[in-house]
Amino acid sequence: MFSSSVRTLVVVGAQWGDEGKGKLVDVIAEGADWVVRYQGGANAGHTVKFGDRSFVLHQIPSGILHAGVRCAIGNGVVLDPETLFTEIDELVRDGVDVEGRLYVSDRAHLVLPYHKLVDGQSAASKAIGTTGRGIGPAYEDKIARRGIRVLDLRHPEKLRELLEGGIAHANAQLAAFGSAQRASAEETQALLVGLAPRLLALADDVGLSIHRARQSGAAILLEGAQGSLLDVDHGTYPFVTSSSTTSGGAATGTGIAPTALDAVLGVVKAYTTRVGNGPLPTELAEPLATEVRKLGNEYGATTGRPRRCGWFDAVVVRYAARVNGLTGLAVTKLDVLDTLAQVAICTGYLVDGDCHEEFPGDLMLLDRAEPVYEWYDGWQTSTAGARTLADLPAPARRYLDRIRELADTPISFVSVGTQRDQIIEIA
Repeated sequence: MFSSSVRTLVVVGAQWGDEGKGKLVDVIAEGADWVVRYQGGANAGHTVKFGDRSFVLHQIPSGILHAGVRCAIGNGVVLDPETLFTEIDELVRDGVDVEGRLYVSDRAHLVLPYHKLVDGQSAASKAIGTTGRGIGPAYEDKIARRGIRVLDLRHPEKLRELLEGGIAHANAQLAAFGSAQRASAEETQALLVGLAPRLLALADDVGLSIHRARQSGAAILLEGAQGSLLDVDHGTYPFVTSSSTTSGGAATGTGIAPTALDAVLGVVKAYTTRVGNGPLPTELAEPLATEVRKLGNEYGATTGRPRRCGWFDAVVVRYAARVNGLTGLAVTKLDVLDTLAQVAICTGYLVDGDCHEEFPGDLMLLDRAEPVYEWYDGWQTSTAGARTLADLPAPARRYLDRIRELADTPISFVSVGTQRDQIIEIA
């Protein structure tokens, strides 16, 4: 993916998340010098198979599994320091060398215990179906200018003042929710004081480091979390995450200029999934929904929740291609469809007799939408052994060709299994 003209590549999810970004990042990272996570938090879960081992990464970029690749957590991430060190310790225990290769933006905001308390007690969070990891409340504090950044750990007296303000707000929220739980400034400060030496040792001006790396010609991979349809501005609001999951968020969440982004790879499943509540126009009926869920092992890496499954939605992907400026697609989990007699692609939404080919922002309209499908014969043979596009059955190639046409975006990768060698790169 890297070339003389592509030195900074963004990888985004082009559906509702869980598209397999971690696996693609892991493969592309072999040719990268830097991998940077630019938004989200510990609500993300990237499952990566490396050799005969599986790793679930929540905050650390997938490139950490490659010796010599430097990894950074950008300012756009809300960082949970407790889970970060748990994740680091697990990697070290499994033989991954992290020392001197992981950096954390000193401008990144922290997810603290009181954010998780608020998230767990909030009726709004429960209605949306959040992970309960405190992500939304942390972003809320960030926007309200009462957040705590990594760099604030350098100043204990200032930190105490900030904590008291944040906790007062959190406790007021908990009281309004009718909860008896309360956060403690003393306990939270003690936690942060204990974590500070280790966290500050990782702290860096990540934006400056990436700027300099780019000036030197380094290959830089920017990794997002969740999916484009969960973007706080461009997703199915309010059933969205609290950050900018699209490619525009890669610049602001890293600290580099938008003009520094050379290419954007959108990752999509060969079908569609989402976790939690919110629209899913192509959602499958039973028993097919359960069948596809089992075939694809569609359970959240972070929460374990079963994912809702639907047919491939070209309206969604075409929208994601426009919003992100996609220069290529990676289609994952094609093999999940191997046994199906027929497969479908949604090409539009029928609403009150009108066919909509562009994704609407109005959820009231989307609630009434009936998918317009094109049906294709399934290939009913295993694609797991395919290593080139020509190895795929003709019906599978026709299916991919139609996805490419409808998304108006070339396909760069096709995944046919969980192993790293089961990714077909298309020149």
